[in-house]
Amino acid sequence: MGWFTAFVLLVGLERVAELVVSKRHAAWAFARGGREYGAGHYPVMVVLHTSLLVGALLEVWLLDRPFVPALGWTMVVVVLLTQALRWWCIRTLGHFWNTRVIVVPGADLVTRGPYRLIPHPNYVAVVVEGVALPLVHTAWLTAVLFTVLNAALLTVRIRVEDAALGRRSVPA
Repeated sequence: MGWFTAFVLLVGLERVAELVVSKRHAAWAFARGGREYGAGHYPVMVVLHTSLLVGALLEVWLLDRPFVPALGWTMVVVVLLTQALRWWCIRTLGHFWNTRVIVVPGADLVTRGPYRLIPHPNYVAVVVEGVALPLVHTAWLTAVLFTVLNAALLTVRIRVEDAALGRRSVPA
């Protein structure tokens, strides 16, 4: 259980690194006339993503969830792959990547890297990680709850992002 706690804390530190990069990139975008969209859902996203980490730990600690090696080690690999996909997205978008929806006027839509395959690869990483991280130590309640709540949040987030990027009309 101690190693799982350390693993979740490492994922948390990775999130802090993302936030540092995001803040720097947001400042870059705003300096170039960037406009933020959907700021109202951002605090919900922060709470939900923090709750994934906290919930996984609490479920394992309080409900004494077992570590099942075949499932657990497979999910560790999946979590590591989601981190690789997330950082591939960050590298591909460069200064345009951040955790908010900020659009720089006149910037072209990125269609290389993972974005040549699907329009929202970072959200694929989030969805898969939301299942895999808790299941490393069989915290299935956290995996299910996060998945349901995240689906609702991503419905809003993707509509806002697509509208901001001009891929579809602004939702009413």
